[in-house]
Amino acid sequence: MARDDPPKSGIRDAILWHLTYTLGKDPDHAQLFDWRLALSHAVRDRIVDRWMESARATRRAGARRVYYLSMEFLIGRLLQDNIVNLQLADETQAAVDSFGLDYRALLLDEPDAALGNGGLGRLAACFMESLATIGCPAHGYGIRYEHGLFRQSFAAGRQVEAPEDWLVQPFVWQFERPEARFTLGFGGHVATHQGKPVWEPESFVQSEAFDVPVIGWPGNWANTLRLWAGRAVDPFDLSRFNAGDFTAAAEAEALARTISRVLYPQDSTEKGKRLRLTQEYFFSAASIRDILRRFEGEHGDLRLLPRKVAIQLNDTHPAIAGPELLRILHDERGLPFDEALDITRACVNYTNHTLLPEALESWGEGLFSDLLPRHLQIIERIDAADARAHPDRRGGARDQGRVRMGELAFMLSNRVNGVSALHTGLMKTTVFADRHRLHPDRIVNQTNGVTPRRWLLGCNPRLSRLICETIGRGWIADLEQLQRLEPHVADDGWLGRFAAAKAANKADLCDWTLREHGVALAPDAIFDVQIKRIHEYKRQHLNILEAIALWQAMRDDPGAGWPTRVKIFAGKAAPGYVLAKQIIRLINDVAAVVNADPATNERLQILYLPNYNVTLAERLIPAADLSEQISTAGKEASGTGNMKFALNGAPTIGTLDGANVEIRERVGAENFFLFGLTAEEAEARRLVPDHAGRAIAADPRLARAIEAIRSGSFSPDEPDRYGDIVANLTGADYFLVCSDFADYWRAQRQVDRAYADRDGWARMAARNLARSGWFSSDRAIRGYMQDIWGAQSLLGRE
Repeated sequence: MARDDPPKSGIRDAILWHLTYTLGKDPDHAQLFDWRLALSHAVRDRIVDRWMESARATRRAGARRVYYLSMEFLIGRLLQDNIVNLQLADETQAAVDSFGLDYRALLLDEPDAALGNGGLGRLAACFMESLATIGCPAHGYGIRYEHGLFRQSFAAGRQVEAPEDWLVQPFVWQFERPEARFTLGFGGHVATHQGKPVWEPESFVQSEAFDVPVIGWPGNWANTLRLWAGRAVDPFDLSRFNAGDFTAAAEAEALARTISRVLYPQDSTEKGKRLRLTQEYFFSAASIRDILRRFEGEHGDLRLLPRKVAIQLNDTHPAIAGPELLRILHDERGLPFDEALDITRACVNYTNHTLLPEALESWGEGLFSDLLPRHLQIIERIDAADARAHPDRRGGARDQGRVRMGELAFMLSNRVNGVSALHTGLMKTTVFADRHRLHPDRIVNQTNGVTPRRWLLGCNPRLSRLICETIGRGWIADLEQLQRLEPHVADDGWLGRFAAAKAANKADLCDWTLREHGVALAPDAIFDVQIKRIHEYKRQHLNILEAIALWQAMRDDPGAGWPTRVKIFAGKAAPGYVLAKQIIRLINDVAAVVNADPATNERLQILYLPNYNVTLAERLIPAADLSEQISTAGKEASGTGNMKFALNGAPTIGTLDGANVEIRERVGAENFFLFGLTAEEAEARRLVPDHAGRAIAADPRLARAIEAIRSGSFSPDEPDRYGDIVANLTGADYFLVCSDFADYWRAQRQVDRAYADRDGWARMAARNLARSGWFSSDRAIRGYMQDIWGAQSLLGRE
């Protein structure tokens, strides 16, 4: 092969070129790792041209850009995603096959980027892909975590956290941008110079930019995800090194890198809180400076900023971006404070993701003053201006010595949106009731969505093939075309092919669990799946309580014709969330007992899969029969897992919470297993004295399951191991596990009966697929573009 430019005509030749000239490897001695990197470079080459042209088109159009700020971008593996969106799947597989390699193994060799925790981060990744698919000029901004969220394993059923080492291998998709490096200050004090306040920071850190191109379907447009890494301004002290103090010589660099080392450091200590706030300011401030650098390079007049810039805050983590923008406009660019405030509010928008008061961040004013003294002064002025404008307001950005980031984000936003119809309505009556009274037009709804390219076309090729053969490929860019499948659901032949695709996906999962975890699953069982972050409001403990009661009922009446069921759990608990970690251990302990019981283990299995991430979700969702979406009504803002399951033909068992409400409306009540209190009923139930005790007394199954946990049936070596869980359930039970248990049991038995009619179940599953097209992130992004950002697609405009 000649040492010319890498070939663009054929992927096979490009792979060989990069293997030789980029990696310096002979094909006869290359390992799977080398082939994967060579393929990644070959694919990346095909993205870069589109990426550069997209940037040029944006500059020529002078268009408004969208800037999406998020602490998390759970992008997962990118190689397959990029191949799919470039429509290179068939050519790439043929090329890899020609080398005698396993295509699937090569794709799975790529590390899963650990840049997020759950739904918030996965939503951000879906949104970036949809922005590129639609051709809306956009930048994502986040942190390039060296370790991200922890790697989870189990020891005697307990969660064990270890660093996630995804960056040990080269990350092919990134481009370092040294020209976009900013020096950011922390601490210090505010002095007065010529009658004006001037922040004089005590310490400084540099933000180093790494760009990841995000290509949309079908490869016509690419946007940028810019991730920031912390670096020391003076990374090495030679005098200390020469004096023999080798560790201290590199101390500044180690401290700076700490900022971008771990996602969501445990903040139960003051040092943890300080690091968390430092991270939030670090990436928000770097992003704001980058936005202004780009704007001023093209336009100059800061008063044009609202016409050219739309900033979206993904939850409260980047809420400090508002005060930072205002500070720069006022302190550094010299605009009057009120004008800077108006410009900031015209640019910034805020997405709320939670109704849980503890999840709406707040920071002690002492910490804020110590770390960001000028910003606290700015916030005081913002709050004072708000108080003057609304003398009858009931709360501000500062309260009882704390800075309330949700209130602050609302004050500094042009639009505030919820992420499901129910959630948005509840925002207006709960967490932001007073703000909504003062600003009745500011809160809008944008129900979440997921990208069909990754969450159907890529992760479920069997089902995608059937869809394409049935209605063509238009659904990939217009998911609501799935409605055209509806007439085929009545066709027994088509339904058989649909069921066969699900059965093959389940067989693949069975092969994988046996190979990787030594667990043999029953492929004909109901695959009952709950995969999400572990939290009391998501109620994994309700699920395992029902599993205990089911096991007990099976033992009592083995001849009752129980269907075979496999309950699959996956998800991580925050390291400092003690009760959530106890729930994980309880599930694992129950699984050990139930799976070893010869009286029931052919009918009931429980499996908790470790280290839940995007790749594991891509395995489980196509194989799932039943989607568990059982949060306490009024507590889940939206969910996106519920959408992915429905899109892959898994009916939901769930409450009227978050986007479950809209899913049920669209797929039909007869294709959804509803249970539980409504949000209004849940609020009323909490006011009932001893509501948990009453529910337990009324339901012998529930009482017996709780007693099994209390008595140590699943922890005989430590009978009181789960005393905290039992006390929670039998005491306050704020998330109403006991009150919803009886109806959950009823709904699960309804699932049993429905699954016994396999054709009926297949039709129900197929209707979930055919009616889920509205839950596309393309639809969600178009809503943001129209209702919030005022942004336009640039595709086809030249």
